[in-house]
Amino acid sequence: MNLKHLLLFLLSSFLILASCHTTTEEKSQESTYFDNDYYEYKGVHLKQFALPAMIMVPDETADIGSSTEVEINHVENDFRWDLKIGEKFLIHIEDFGNNKNLVEAKKKELNNKDWFEINYLVNEKNIIVYEKKLKVKGINNASSKVGVEHVSYHVYAEQIIDGISYELRNSDDGNDKEMVRWIAKSIKSFKPLKTKQ
Repeated sequence: MNLKHLLLFLLSSFLILASCHTTTEEKSQESTYFDNDYYEYKGVHLKQFALPAMIMVPDETADIGSSTEVEINHVENDFRWDLKIGEKFLIHIEDFGNNKNLVEAKKKELNNKDWFEINYLVNEKNIIVYEKKLKVKGINNASSKVGVEHVSYHVYAEQIIDGISYELRNSDDGNDKEMVRWIAKSIKSFKPLKTKQ
């Protein structure tokens, strides 16, 4: 009887430790992806563009392979903004009003795409970062000279400011893995302006 209890105790302890290890590992992966070090970033206030928010974007010390001049495209009374730095850094922001759960809806949309394989690098309630890889049929029978691997990286997020949901994402075409990390970190920093009281 004592041996059974000992084995049951050891098995339970092992399962608890294993589940804690996984949780710690997942948290470690997320915190590495989004560390709080914004050393190579600068704050951009978006109030002058009718958006009550600020965002951190790469500054001149960041090695993003292009200019660090921030360009914001917004048509007055429109619900969309494009924040660009150089040719590859683009954050699209769109006002979705009181629509909520945008990230969950995006994940459902991605799950319904049979021709892409989706691998989540970050999978949080309000932000996802994912690899999108084209599924190629018949690749085993194809010549080695045919086709190129089609892989792109994407970020999609939702932030609620003053009851309004904002969609934030990179280009529909995606980016390389390193650039999407810069973009995702910027998107993660998007927050409401502090109001003076």
